[in-house]
Amino acid sequence: MKYIVVLGDGMADWKCDEIDGKTPLEFANTPNMDLIAERGRCGMLRTVSQGFDPGSDVANLGVLGYRAEECYTGRGPLEAVSMGIDLKPADLAYRCNLVNVTDGVMNDFSAGHISSAEGALLFKELNEKLPARARGYPGVSYRNLLVIGDGRGATTKPPHDITGEKIAEYVPKGGDEDILAECVAISREVFKDSPVNKKRIAEGKTPATQIWPWSGGKKPVLENFREKYGVSAGMISAVDLLNGIAVCAGMKTIKVPGATGYLDTDYKAKADYAIKSLKDGLDFVYMHVEAPDEAGHLGSLKEKVLAIERLDGVIGEILDAFEGEELRIAVLPDHPTPIALKTHTADPIPFAIMGPGIEADSCQVYSEAEAAAYGGYGQLNAKDFLHTFFGN
Repeated sequence: MKYIVVLGDGMADWKCDEIDGKTPLEFANTPNMDLIAERGRCGMLRTVSQGFDPGSDVANLGVLGYRAEECYTGRGPLEAVSMGIDLKPADLAYRCNLVNVTDGVMNDFSAGHISSAEGALLFKELNEKLPARARGYPGVSYRNLLVIGDGRGATTKPPHDITGEKIAEYVPKGGDEDILAECVAISREVFKDSPVNKKRIAEGKTPATQIWPWSGGKKPVLENFREKYGVSAGMISAVDLLNGIAVCAGMKTIKVPGATGYLDTDYKAKADYAIKSLKDGLDFVYMHVEAPDEAGHLGSLKEKVLAIERLDGVIGEILDAFEGEELRIAVLPDHPTPIALKTHTADPIPFAIMGPGIEADSCQVYSEAEAAAYGGYGQLNAKDFLHTFFGN
């Protein structure tokens, strides 16, 4: 038996007036997701532990069966692990967005989805001015890291949650607030005169006006995935967060050329690498696609529907590749990212599982309403999802 989870980040949503009161999942043309729902079994899954913000970190840990209460320290350290940063016991790693703040308002949490090359140049300039205890590490696009030596932590806010709002009340508070404020202030001065931003402005692009550190923590420890479930496992994702979870869990990280973590990601390449990895001997692949979540944060209904339909297309390729073979497949998001909110919620999400040993229920299509009303699994807690999926 081979197993694959196809996760469309932020794919679930609320009903939208623009599409006659349907959700993007209901409106999109998804014959392959619908086939999985029709021939398989559906349910609702609560992925976010009570008391935690509904971030992709906590939600994906939940889907993989790791309880945030027991292992979560922050998003930053998970991304640091993925990037190969050697965190010392006293180091505290913060996720550090490149953002655009205009007149004190969070204008763009991604600085116009600045390129990785531009981000690397900005962080090179920044590191020349940061205090000795702090160091920035460039990542993918706007997603970077700030590591504080002898860190004491801080209460922070994700920048995508405060788009269009004044930032003053959301700046970090707590043990590291002073050094974080210093780093942010330095970034404003450095970026103001940076050739990178001057070029972006000349090209009509959004400049990065500062850094925004958030979700800091120390290196976590996760139970080994194979020991937990009895299968060899691989992770396909363009996002450092997911690859960091994989590294901590002892999963293989499968690098896919053309995977960007954005709307332009190469869906087919991800599916091809998932198929090859399973055919070459891995028992289980977790294929994560970030695009629906990015569309949700942008508030773009058109892009979200397109991302869902593109994902559905490559699910069809996966099904075709294993026709006549034993494959158990699940499709689900990690959390909703409603177009109306442009951020995450902790609402339960719909899932569908199809394959040998899965008894079909009465669901005919894959959607939030269908899974809630007719799903044979009812509502599960995240910690039980993969045990149900693997049948152990």
